Amino acid sequence: MSEMWALTFDKAREPWETSKGLVKERVPVPVLDERVDSSDGSRVIVKVKFAGFCGSDRGIWTRKAFGDMILGSLADEGRTKRVVGHEMLGEIVQVGSRVTEKYGYRQGDIVSTESHIVCGTCVQCRRGEFHVCAKDKIIGISQDGCFAEFIKLPAKALWPTDTTKIRPEVAAVQEPFGNAVHACQVADLRGRNVAILGTGTIGLFAVLVARGMGAAKVIGIEPDPHNAALAKRLGCDVVLTPGRPPAESPWKSDKDLVAQVHDLTDGVGVDVALEMAGHPSSVNNAIKLVRRGGHVVLFGLRNGDAVYEDAHRIVMNGLTLHGVVGRRLFETWTTTRGLLENTENGIQKAVWEVILNGGDGTLVPIEDWTTEGFETVLHKFTKPVIRFAG
Repeated sequence: MSEMWALTFDKAREPWETSKGLVKERVPVPVLDERVDSSDGSRVIVKVKFAGFCGSDRGIWTRKAFGDMILGSLADEGRTKRVVGHEMLGEIVQVGSRVTEKYGYRQGDIVSTESHIVCGTCVQCRRGEFHVCAKDKIIGISQDGCFAEFIKLPAKALWPTDTTKIRPEVAAVQEPFGNAVHACQVADLRGRNVAILGTGTIGLFAVLVARGMGAAKVIGIEPDPHNAALAKRLGCDVVLTPGRPPAESPWKSDKDLVAQVHDLTDGVGVDVALEMAGHPSSVNNAIKLVRRGGHVVLFGLRNGDAVYEDAHRIVMNGLTLHGVVGRRLFETWTTTRGLLENTENGIQKAVWEVILNGGDGTLVPIEDWTTEGFETVLHKFTKPVIRFAG
């Protein structure tokens, strides 16, 4: 097979500023050729089974995020086309000459992958802080991704997966689930009151993880009724609706929301606030919701400047603000595996039945994929998954 189906963005075909969506088309199958590139000796070809559609991919779809990284990396490569996608489960079909000896992977192994391809040589990598590598590349953004029948990956990024313990469709979303695990590991959640601001996909995962890590009370904060209902089903004690900030001050916190949270926590505030939305008002809500000496975990992403409504309070209340990116390699993946393989905690079942809706409408076969049809799926479901060979 010399060509395969893939979902792409092509800057020569779709100007970033005036287009949206992805295009299904035939593209060349990636190959290993150590005569041309010796690094292929440490790479593999993976046949993709399932690929999760991430919030980041929604940003690419609407052209609201990652344009600079995609366009810049394509310019560096002298190309115009990017295969998108970074969440996957697949089967290794070819290995480079050094892969088995160095990494232990063989043809036929089932794997997921870390989406951040780290350099291994920067200051952070040398200190073991791979999640903040200074030269990392992200598959599907700064190099070709997994919305395709095959993908070429460095073996060092792979994560072995036992599909007798984690069903394949759930195993395909280990990467975003790991985002929630990382965010929930920043502060000790055992016996603590936790607020999760924004229950999109990662926020919903965080509800499950916080419960699994022993949180005493989980308060969801979500304006969308559908996502709020899912958060309640997944274990939030209560889900509150934030008010819309004034147009002239989009960063303002919601005094009524803050009062509600304090009422639910005996007037103290939550121990930990996980900000998963990135909206300016949500960040300030998180700062106002947390108790003195509490923790604010900042995971939600927005470009541009931000206004902190009460910087004085951050200092005088001794708050700790944590910026969280990606997953710790591979500590977070180990915890993720443990949470998903443990059937007693009900997490894997909840991911499949609630977040992935038992596969009903959320699993889209690549042979049936159309731009218009998939946009309908995006409007209806929080977490679609594209089936390539599952």
